[in-house]
Amino acid sequence: MLEVAQVPEEEALERTNEILPEAIPGIVGQLLLAAVVVVVGWYLSKLVVRLTGRTVARRIERPSVTRTVLRAVRFSVLFVTLIVVAGILGVGDTQILLSVTVISAVVAVVLAPLVGSFVNGLFILADRPYEIGDMIEIVDEGHTGFVEDITIRYTKIFTVQNTFIVIPNSEIQQRDVINYSAEDERTRLSLEFEITYESDLEAARSHAKRAARSVDVVITGGPDIRIGSARYAAAPICNVREYADNGIVLELFFWVQHPYKQAVARSAVRTAVRERFADADIEFAYPHRHHVFDADSGTARVVVDDSQTARPNVGPTVDADGDTANPDR
Repeated sequence: MLEVAQVPEEEALERTNEILPEAIPGIVGQLLLAAVVVVVGWYLSKLVVRLTGRTVARRIERPSVTRTVLRAVRFSVLFVTLIVVAGILGVGDTQILLSVTVISAVVAVVLAPLVGSFVNGLFILADRPYEIGDMIEIVDEGHTGFVEDITIRYTKIFTVQNTFIVIPNSEIQQRDVINYSAEDERTRLSLEFEITYESDLEAARSHAKRAARSVDVVITGGPDIRIGSARYAAAPICNVREYADNGIVLELFFWVQHPYKQAVARSAVRTAVRERFADADIEFAYPHRHHVFDADSGTARVVVDDSQTARPNVGPTVDADGDTANPDR
């Protein structure tokens, strides 16, 4: 049988002490050097973005794409920094390839929504449905606000209620989005109201237009506003929409200079229209009910009071003393 040589404990300790002082300084030095490279790479990425920012902005002239390009530049510097750190720590090409393969598998399986947002973000940057600074409205959600930032993964909206909404690009790409600032910030609004048939129609239309002109945020005149091949009058106009059951429906069109003034403009115009209609003795229509009795409707008992006003007799009439005034019932 072979005998295993046993090393005395004292000799083993001596060999350990000989190896550790040489190994420990090497590992510590690598870690310190890697940390220094990470810090330098971090600040270098910021410096590169700062130096190239103006040039990229001048060439692209689109804030969303400019920010995306600068983020890519910074990511590239950080990626090179990580490769250098991996080399300092002794991570080989095979290990890097294996790490990239594992990360790709995780992204494909677990982070699929982020990949979808990334792809939709590219479509948004290419199609340009909105830009940073535009006022948009998410129709199905009822959110209205200004685009604060557009990234590859999400769109950040600063709402008129002073809140932030972050919507993934994969979701906002499937929703109906109204862009109030795409070409021209001037926005056309409309209000409907109904007047009685007894009111003066032409006077009502004239007073409605004057009421809109009296509001500060409303565009009162000027050259026609062109939208595509169509041209619209810049001054307020009032049209007859329909002859309804209870009255004549009028529709007032007017333009506001800024889209975020819509609610204020609507309220101010409504108030001005009501005040002018009251001064001009123009009545707003509301539902009326007329009860007509003919030979086939039966009979109705009525009583006549001292003022000779007829009213339906829905029950026995009682006088001030509590006696029944119509004892026939």
